[in-house]
Amino acid sequence: MLGHAVPGLDPFAPGTDARDALVDRASRAGGLARRDGEPAFAAVTVPLGAELDPSALMLAARRPEDTFACFEQPDRAGFALAALGQSALIERDGPDRFAEAARRARSLARRVVAGDPADDQAAPAASGPLFVGGFAFAPGGGRGPEWSSFAPLRLVLPELSIARHRGQARLTLCSQVDGDDTPEAVLGRVRARLAQLAPAAIPLIDPDPLERPRVASAAPPAHYEEAVRRAVERIRGGELEKLVLAREVRVHAPRRLDPAPLLGALREVFPSCFCYCVGTPEAAFVGASPELLLRREGARAQTVALAGTTRRSADPAVDDHLGEQLLQSRKDREEQRIVATRIERTLDPVSLWTAAAERPGLVKVQNVQHLATPIRAQLREPLPAIELAGLLHPTPAVGGEPREPALPLIPALEGMDRGWYAGGVGWTDLAEDGEFCVALRCALLRGRVAHLYAGCGIVGESDPSAELTESEVKLQALLPLLA
Repeated sequence: MLGHAVPGLDPFAPGTDARDALVDRASRAGGLARRDGEPAFAAVTVPLGAELDPSALMLAARRPEDTFACFEQPDRAGFALAALGQSALIERDGPDRFAEAARRARSLARRVVAGDPADDQAAPAASGPLFVGGFAFAPGGGRGPEWSSFAPLRLVLPELSIARHRGQARLTLCSQVDGDDTPEAVLGRVRARLAQLAPAAIPLIDPDPLERPRVASAAPPAHYEEAVRRAVERIRGGELEKLVLAREVRVHAPRRLDPAPLLGALREVFPSCFCYCVGTPEAAFVGASPELLLRREGARAQTVALAGTTRRSADPAVDDHLGEQLLQSRKDREEQRIVATRIERTLDPVSLWTAAAERPGLVKVQNVQHLATPIRAQLREPLPAIELAGLLHPTPAVGGEPREPALPLIPALEGMDRGWYAGGVGWTDLAEDGEFCVALRCALLRGRVAHLYAGCGIVGESDPSAELTESEVKLQALLPLLA
């Protein structure tokens, strides 16, 4: 048995076959490490009860020094991925960060001794050894101290990961093996890690705290309206077609903020969104994004152009009317066209074909609804998921169009540090498949302060006060949960 974390049930004990497989793979990984003078990795993947909550398990078991990650889309047949610990780390910055990270991930993948995924046809996506993490909006990443533990691109090969989808779940154990490690030592480390796991539920947000948090904009709202006004001037002057401008609001809490209750609330309120949490010992980045940046499965790629927003209503008739107004809005349809056209143009050179829906539809989440155009592509060559994400990032949904004049304007007009906001969060496996969402509707939790971010697409017809109102609506995804 590998562990006895759950008395009686013991779902984390894969049995003799898995134990023997791990011992054998640790032995082979040790040989690789001794031969090459650098660590290798031994991994084993075992079935797990799908009734268990992967994110709750990992968040309850994390130690103060641990990295961790959760990535869920509950309405997609219960998809969930949760990871804990760090067997290997990839950090890169600069304009070539995505290609460099892809090369490093491929190199590390060659050093992972694991089973053949083809032996488990029922396994959900994201089973087996994989990398989890994300990247910042800008090539240089966040410069502020609050972002200090979030590199411009950061991918972790976790020690433990659980993937669940369509009633199937798998637990993967992955241990670093040095040249002087014995298989028994590796087995002991895995057992110690597993002993920390036990069925858990994500804690609830305290509905009535004794002390109320304090909420303040990082800059006065008038600053945002002025930034929008200046962007509109440039767009009407012909310099740009679109520019996305964001603002930051800070919540000062009476005690250290815990990401677990926030993630739990987000997945309840936004089950159709990508609900994510990426944590380091110092901070956690949490959010619920409606926007898929990239999903790669072999030679197939999927993405979505998401742009154009309006509010929701509790009255179904009013809600439908708001959605119809959005579909007919010239301003929002133009914003949507700009994003979809750029994504298709970006994918065309690396694809045999690309196909976009003829007209946008509506994506409705709890507090807002968006225009969305699904886009598919058949790749010429199976570019790694992380490299494809870098090819698309930043789309005009979070950056601007044309890209070259737009990107320098964003920090100049915003006057803030985006960090990982409007970057990407997700995973990629050893076959270089994976998926990343655009990191929207998010907050960085560090100590007792939460940094919340929301942005709006600015075009020639944008009105500064209306854009400020839209940003307030988007901030309501997290603000009521934190404040």
